[in-house]
Amino acid sequence: MKLAIILDPLESIKTYKDSTYAVMCAAHARGHTIHVMEQRDVVLAEGVVIALACELDLLDDALHWYTQGTPAWHALSEFDGVLMRKDPPFDLEYIYSTYLLELAEAQGARIFNRPAAIRDFNEKLSTAKFPEFMPPTLVTRQDKLIREFITEHGDIILKPLDAMGGSSIFRVQRHDPNLNVIIETMTQLATRTVMAQRYIPEIAQGDKRILLIDGEAVPYALARIPKEGETRGNLAAGAKGVVQPLSARDKEIAAALGPKLREAGLFLVGLDVIGDYLTEINVTSPTGMQEILTQTGFDVAKMFVEALERKCA
Repeated sequence: MKLAIILDPLESIKTYKDSTYAVMCAAHARGHTIHVMEQRDVVLAEGVVIALACELDLLDDALHWYTQGTPAWHALSEFDGVLMRKDPPFDLEYIYSTYLLELAEAQGARIFNRPAAIRDFNEKLSTAKFPEFMPPTLVTRQDKLIREFITEHGDIILKPLDAMGGSSIFRVQRHDPNLNVIIETMTQLATRTVMAQRYIPEIAQGDKRILLIDGEAVPYALARIPKEGETRGNLAAGAKGVVQPLSARDKEIAAALGPKLREAGLFLVGLDVIGDYLTEINVTSPTGMQEILTQTGFDVAKMFVEALERKCA
């Protein structure tokens, strides 16, 4: 296959943990050619979505791990598959990219994940599509409603709808002396909508990342266990990643969501599960592949590329 990957600058990739790097290695090992581009390289010109892309050759060298060919313009429809692997933030530029990629789809390109699906599935709010698996949740910018929610549940998590890596997430309790300023800051004085969820104490055992590939669950989850004094189970916030087999509840959630997410055009998804509850559906650039390989020997990237081959056959 001739694959294109939209990603962050190559020099920013941490090869020891990056899932996109793992996918490139798996594709390269199976004889596929890889072209890379950044978000800015995708343009609409004379009615056609094209991109300035470089063919990438992978080297067995931790410091100098690739060589690039000469940049050239290609219609996205020329590729067998285009992987959207740009990390958040999910800002207006990201949305503009999904519009361009949706136009490319209409011109024959195969985009993974589908751009319209990325837009439709806000990573926090899309859990509401599956209320049977959610913890008690409130989405609002009204401080009165947030206060009532805290009064009811006593211990909650407040988080923005557009952040990643655990940034700007607060645990708030009923008698917190900073309650007023936290609500004001989070909602930007009632002008920004936020999500409030009942605190799930099972976070101490980890915020589990379950990967779905074309609707099928990887058999292991990456449990991100908060460091001492933290409530955030994010690797970027210092959590420890421990891989574990899926529990019966994990499998139940994955089996219920997998077919529906696949039907929506979401090829690679990361479900976040704390205890028995679904807390996020990650659709932009889910990660965790290398940790699972290192700790169990299960090659998630190979599973991904094999599924991609079937999808593009």
